[in-house]
Amino acid sequence: MAIPNTKATLLSYCKRQLGYPVVEINVDDDQADDVLDDALQYFTEYHYDGTLRTYLKHQITQAEIDNQKTNTDVVSSSSGGSDSGATTWKEGNNYIELPEAVMSVVKVFTFTDKSTNNMFDLRYQLRLNDLYDLTSTSILYYEMVQQHLGMLDDILVGSPFMRHSKHGNRLYVDMDWTNSIAAGEYLLIEAIRKQDPTTFTDIYNDVWLKKYATAKLKLQWGQNLIKFDGIQMPGGVTLNGRQLVDDAKEEIIKLEEEVRLGYELPVLDMIG
Repeated sequence: MAIPNTKATLLSYCKRQLGYPVVEINVDDDQADDVLDDALQYFTEYHYDGTLRTYLKHQITQAEIDNQKTNTDVVSSSSGGSDSGATTWKEGNNYIELPEAVMSVVKVFTFTDKSTNNMFDLRYQLRLNDLYDLTSTSILYYEMVQQHLGMLDDILVGSPFMRHSKHGNRLYVDMDWTNSIAAGEYLLIEAIRKQDPTTFTDIYNDVWLKKYATAKLKLQWGQNLIKFDGIQMPGGVTLNGRQLVDDAKEEIIKLEEEVRLGYELPVLDMIG
């Protein structure tokens, strides 16, 4: 048996699981393509192997900095109030376009690099004066100091506020674009992005995905046959699309419960 490594080979695998070529699978090619796309989308949304935590950097251009200072008019017509007609609002264009594969942004990093401050950095001075006899003292104190310094850094410096929606592919960074960053510097973000199955072809051979895609294909097959439900074919065979639909729905419910309980990453308290 060939290991699925493309959408076409995954479709062939699913059909074989349903009885093909012994049994004719009455599903159109476009329908089958939609079924696999839906299965891959669900896999990406809820399976931890469907996404990857990554770090992306983008070099800021002067044109982008200039664009942050502009606004877009948002016109809204009021109804049911005391005023009539349209009202105009202005929305800042303080955003950067993101790749479509980015599903969520976890953090925007500050632009100062503490590792380049050398002797003028407080952490550097602590390491310089304390590390030589660190083996003779408890590391607990050093860890507590580092956590305290990190808290002070969050309070006094902090990170830029950001907003993001995966359907808009825009990262809004609420900061002073004139003084906080210059053209040529980099914007660094921690993000969750989709795994591209055309690049990482082993995704098509995932055990859960194969079962889920097969169940979705069975559901589509049953929905196609429902219109002929109860019709007796030559030889006495009676079509029963309703049974296929019921069986497929039961399998899909179990598989979705399995992925949500066993393969989904913990839900974050806040996603930008």
